[in-house]
Amino acid sequence: MYEELPYEVQIAIERVLQLQSGADADPLDTLSNDFNAVDILNDFFPDEASLAHIASVQARLVETQHELQREIVALQAELKQNQDPTRMQLIQEMISDLFGQMSRIREKATESEAVVRNITKDIQVLDLAKKNLILSMTTLKRLQMLVNALTQLEDLVKGKKYGEIAQTLAAVRQISASFKQYTAVQRISQVWKLIQELQGELRTHLDHDFDALQPIKPGVIADACLVVDVLGADVRAQMIERYVAIELKEYRRIFRTSDEAGQLDNISRRFAWFRRLLQTHEVEQGRVFPSDWRVGWHLLAKFSEITRDDLAALLSKTGTSLTVKALLDNLQLTAEFESSVVKKWATPFHEMLIATAPSHSAPPKTMTSAFEPHMGVFVDAQDRALADMLAPHRKGRGTRSPRPSLDVEALPDDSDDRSSPIVVLPSSTELFYFYGQSLEQCAKLSTGKPLFDLATLHKKWLRVYAGRPISHIRKSTESRFEVSELQQSALVINTADYCQTTALELEEKIRGKISDEFKDKISLQVERDQFVSVISAAIVVQLRELEIACEPAFAAMARSSWANLKQVSGQSGYATDLVNAVEQVVESVKPLVEQKKYLRNFLDKASSLVLTKFTNVLVKSRPLKEIGAEQLLIDLQAVKACLLKIPGESLTTTTYTRGLTNSTTRLETLLKVIVTPVDPAEGFILNYTLLIKDASFSNFQKILDLKGTPKAEQNNLLDSFLTITSTNDDLEGTSFLSSLDMDPAGPALGSNLSSPGGSRVSLPLASESNVFANLTSPGTSGPSTGTSMADGGVRPGDRGQVFSDFRRFVSFGLRRDTQLPTQ
Repeated sequence: MYEELPYEVQIAIERVLQLQSGADADPLDTLSNDFNAVDILNDFFPDEASLAHIASVQARLVETQHELQREIVALQAELKQNQDPTRMQLIQEMISDLFGQMSRIREKATESEAVVRNITKDIQVLDLAKKNLILSMTTLKRLQMLVNALTQLEDLVKGKKYGEIAQTLAAVRQISASFKQYTAVQRISQVWKLIQELQGELRTHLDHDFDALQPIKPGVIADACLVVDVLGADVRAQMIERYVAIELKEYRRIFRTSDEAGQLDNISRRFAWFRRLLQTHEVEQGRVFPSDWRVGWHLLAKFSEITRDDLAALLSKTGTSLTVKALLDNLQLTAEFESSVVKKWATPFHEMLIATAPSHSAPPKTMTSAFEPHMGVFVDAQDRALADMLAPHRKGRGTRSPRPSLDVEALPDDSDDRSSPIVVLPSSTELFYFYGQSLEQCAKLSTGKPLFDLATLHKKWLRVYAGRPISHIRKSTESRFEVSELQQSALVINTADYCQTTALELEEKIRGKISDEFKDKISLQVERDQFVSVISAAIVVQLRELEIACEPAFAAMARSSWANLKQVSGQSGYATDLVNAVEQVVESVKPLVEQKKYLRNFLDKASSLVLTKFTNVLVKSRPLKEIGAEQLLIDLQAVKACLLKIPGESLTTTTYTRGLTNSTTRLETLLKVIVTPVDPAEGFILNYTLLIKDASFSNFQKILDLKGTPKAEQNNLLDSFLTITSTNDDLEGTSFLSSLDMDPAGPALGSNLSSPGGSRVSLPLASESNVFANLTSPGTSGPSTGTSMADGGVRPGDRGQVFSDFRRFVSFGLRRDTQLPTQ
């Protein structure tokens, strides 16, 4: 492929060769690489009928070819003529003459420039002289003005006429600024020195007048302030500092930390004294100062600095004898004073301190900051209060270790008020109400490290409150489930859910109040996970009660002689008892647990438990024989129908139904294989491969063991099985029978059916159970939801911000968990 010429070059060549462009142009004249012979042929012969004119087209092309050849010959002749050596020599001579003319023009231009420069040289000298003369006249005129102004300023300074001094001094300073670069000149240096002397003398007069502010007329001081503004910001800062020091001199004398008036219990007198001073200042002296001086702010800043240092010294001196009441009372007085001045000037306290602080000084601190190093006293008091509050709920039983708050012995007696049963432990609402009060109180006093320490204390007592529920030790002879156990576990679930949800709101509340440096350190995730662990343990208690309730039915199932069963007689008696036991336990739990997600979790694990126990008893009851397996199929259908029904419409989910169906389908498949007669062997093995769909020798052996096939027959069946399955490549090597335990020990509630110990907030729930692996398959049942307390208990579905209104919890402030005597 040839490289295509640039578009501009193509246009230029076409213009030189007079090539036309457009729809009527000859396609052979194009200079691009887009030439396509097929398109040109299609233009000549658009259809089959046009092929009849091929002779005329060919003649036209030949004529075009001859014409192009003639044009080429003509161009070659013209080119040969233009390449005549004589003509080329003439062109070169003409170019050489042109270069000579250009060189002569350049020389003439240089000579003309030199002539013009000589002519204008004298004019440039005159222009420079004129410029210097104007500058000298202007400078002398300004010097004369400066001298006159200085003479006038001397007279005004002697007469202390501050109103006129301010204007004159401003003019002197403005004019003198232009002479700063000429101070090497003796006369200018004398004038500059005189200016400095006058300003020094003026400073002396101002210091004397500001020191004697009272006898001086307000108008004089007001004019003096104008002079101070002219002298500069440094002078103004010194004057304000001088005035503030004089005004607070008496405060330092009266409230010395070594005198009685300066002690910690007299802090209110300090603020009262300053309020009187501020009122006097605003009524009398303060009116003479310009508003932009903010003298009141400076008085406040200096008073705050002195008071903060005194408070820090007094608090350090008090040491361990500092009481919570003294700390909070004085801190409250200090905070109220700061709030009052904030309200007075409509400006944050810290901003007023920054506005009056020197530019290169350390960031100023408020008076309340003096209390922060000692706020540990407040936090320790909260710690003791929480310990006392939770003490009734953490008492030991007998010689056992103290039990956590969430371990309840009996339900509160609500027989007197059936309309509002207690759904959560009142101690939990009392705890979070106390948290809210202490949080609000501490945030009003400090949002720094003390609030962070309080949040750490809250985390500690949340962990203590959660603890680890103590399971009741049942006697081996007990065969009935206890409703009280189910009620207590449901109460624990509701309380733990309330606590972990409210803990999240508490975390957000703390983050909204604490300083930015501590925001990232605030997290109650560990504590919330601990409450989720409590929920998991409570669900295990409910599952244990279900297991106890179902135990008589499974014992009856295990005692049945399935191998000797002669005929199928409908649903077995043990199956009826099992269904009744499951329904009784589930119906006892469902009204008590508030959150549906925990009910779904319980139902998932309950169905897994029942099917696991059913499978274990089935395996232990071998041999089953065909009639026994057929009877078990009928019983399994009854159990399945019960498990599908127990959630009800509101709790039934696709996940639950699918998981239960998958589990029971595997059991049904197992029993259908056992029901099939072993004679003929080929039919039995074919049925096995169709239902189980594997070629596993050990799995087939399990079926034979469950059927109770004699050893002699087993060998022949195994040989036939190997022969038949060896030629079937479509069979898998394993199936659900691979996980079937032929010597089961029963499900472990603490491991297989319980949720992991608080790994996340959402409880892992069972979804698609596998009966041949202890029916354990963790899943989830939706996002975490929460509840809030109101009017004596938590209403189902009542989700709100717990800390939005603490008055809602006043009724719980003095309540304690009421429990029945220990059974």
